[in-house]
Amino acid sequence: MADIATIARPYAEALFASAKPADLTPWAKQLDELARYLENEELLTLANNPKLGADDLAKLVEGLLKSKPDQSVRGFIKLLANNHRLAVLPEIAKQFTAMKNKSEGAAEAIITSAFPVEGAALNDLLAALKKRFGGKELRPTVVINPDLIGGIRVQVGDEVLDGSVKAQLGQMHDRLIA
Repeated sequence: MADIATIARPYAEALFASAKPADLTPWAKQLDELARYLENEELLTLANNPKLGADDLAKLVEGLLKSKPDQSVRGFIKLLANNHRLAVLPEIAKQFTAMKNKSEGAAEAIITSAFPVEGAALNDLLAALKKRFGGKELRPTVVINPDLIGGIRVQVGDEVLDGSVKAQLGQMHDRLIA
């Protein structure tokens, strides 16, 4: 089977090309919301059930959205259901958001910390990261992971800055056994 990213790319590109600049943020929000639902194994099993027609499946997925989807969102969901591609919607959402951010000169920053990072500390961190990543606007997502022990790990695109205590202990371990 083809790679999920390869399957998702034409859908994400077509959706991005057809969306007006003012519609990019609402589309990204609805795609992210749908992606969260479609990461559920039970819903994916239902989506792959041959006894459930594409129209019924599309209506079911539409019903999951908190806000009533507009005609273009309903059409997109129906297109994915007809082509048996609802399972790739999380990857479509990811690629669409990446295209949106690139067009806006921004990037997603996943900040993983052992403790909550908010307020002034988050603003200071974002200011430092903005300089590090060439002035790009960074859209942070803070993830708490107590396994890091302390420090933070930042991922922007495919670049990772790992200043966690866990990573430092791992490096010390590697030096000691070398």
